[in-house]
Amino acid sequence: MTLDLTLKALAVTSDRGRRLLDVDRLEVPAGSLIGVRGPSGAGKSTLLYALAGLLEGLTGSVHWGDTDLAALTPGARAVFRARRIGLIFQDFLLFDELGALGNASLAAQFRPRKDRTDIVARAASHLSRLGVPVDRRTVATFSGGERQRVAIARALANDAGILLADEPTASLHREAADQLIEDLVALAREGGKTMVAVSHDGALLARMDRVLTVEDGRLVSDARAEAA
Repeated sequence: MTLDLTLKALAVTSDRGRRLLDVDRLEVPAGSLIGVRGPSGAGKSTLLYALAGLLEGLTGSVHWGDTDLAALTPGARAVFRARRIGLIFQDFLLFDELGALGNASLAAQFRPRKDRTDIVARAASHLSRLGVPVDRRTVATFSGGERQRVAIARALANDAGILLADEPTASLHREAADQLIEDLVALAREGGKTMVAVSHDGALLARMDRVLTVEDGRLVSDARAEAA
């Protein structure tokens, strides 16, 4: 099940007192695909990490449905993240000694035994859908596009309603990036998931419902993708 997102008076400050992010209000209906763009250092990744509950010391609120991540303990945020959020990183963050299925079904290692079979089955299904072979090879031998598809299958294996992606196409050549965009957008829409993707890739941003522009830690634009 996916969730609405509402930010109110969200602020993130560095240890040295520098304001890294300042968002007065943002509302995202469940099932929306949101792109986030802006120059390097603008606060895009900080926003994404705040949405994932990965930051300490923020003020304001980050509501996913009725749950305010900013009000939870680190342990409670980790539980929410494990059950509700799929994360896709630019650098893949795979275990090179494992194969595609081992990486994609990693969440099964941290869930109750009764949930593990379903997680592994979903991981295998998504790998098949994404055209990634499940064989004896480790991901160390995979191309960048294959590795990113494994990362997407991992994010989807837990059936999370929220997908957060940080520059998912940045490490790929154009043909691989375009195919990945098709796969990612189709999987998000078919699953009715809320997706927030930080990206400099105009081809990815054009497929979103809305595109947010962040500059100097502030949200300066919120536009429909075709008008962004």
